[in-house]
Amino acid sequence: MSKSVIGGTKARVGHIVKLVVLFILLIAYMFPFFMVLINSFKRKVSIVRNPLSLIDTQGFYFDNYPEAFESMRFPLSFMNSFLITVISMIIIVLFAAMAAYVFVRTKYLASRISFGMMLAAMIIPFQALMIPLVSIYGNTLNLLNNRATLIFLNFGFGMGLAVFMYHGAIKSGVPISLEEAALLDGCNKYQTFFRVVFPLLKTMTSTLVVLDVLWLWNDYLMPSLILTKRDLFTLPLSTYRFYGTYTSDLGLIMAALVMTVTPVIILYLFLQRHIIAGVVSGAVKS
Repeated sequence: MSKSVIGGTKARVGHIVKLVVLFILLIAYMFPFFMVLINSFKRKVSIVRNPLSLIDTQGFYFDNYPEAFESMRFPLSFMNSFLITVISMIIIVLFAAMAAYVFVRTKYLASRISFGMMLAAMIIPFQALMIPLVSIYGNTLNLLNNRATLIFLNFGFGMGLAVFMYHGAIKSGVPISLEEAALLDGCNKYQTFFRVVFPLLKTMTSTLVVLDVLWLWNDYLMPSLILTKRDLFTLPLSTYRFYGTYTSDLGLIMAALVMTVTPVIILYLFLQRHIIAGVVSGAVKS
């Protein structure tokens, strides 16, 4: 009896310790985001003097938001980011799912080589390719300042991870017997994929949607190389306008950052229950 009581006490103590550690890690992780939020309601002078204060010396300062909204041309920048992100994400998800399905269900050597090359391409960092790409698309093809060019590059750089994750999800979570049953019922290969296989990949699709949106929505480097006209600026590019050579308007920067990340946070809250399941279902040996 005493052993069970001691064991139960140890278990409760261990549980409490874990909760305390997790709570401390949560505070450490959320602290930068909290600082951005509270400093967005303060004047620049208050941010510089005391960035850790919760409230401005003159109370909450709301002028940062309308000023940042107008200065960064938020509606236009938001629409540019929305179009580029949504179109790129749809293309990546659709073509990656079809490519992964072909790689899983066909045993040809060409499929294995193509899949291996696609995975190997994930190793190459974008920074190693950005100068040649800008030179080719700018000087040779004259395709800069075009949303379609940026969407095409997003498609190329996003396919590797998406195909890899879909490959694992199809291999481990889509029984071939369902496809055989669909073929016996009169479905062709395209109907089998879109009516049987793709709906079963809902969890993985939700995961990739969140991962791709986080990447595409917050991307600064690639759009800064492709889009140089202000009418084409995405939200990260518009936010950078508040950084000056000798000084930066910190209040406007904080307000712009809050407005920029809010749509992604809302999307994540809607899809969060699918994230872990999708990552686990794709994390199998290919």
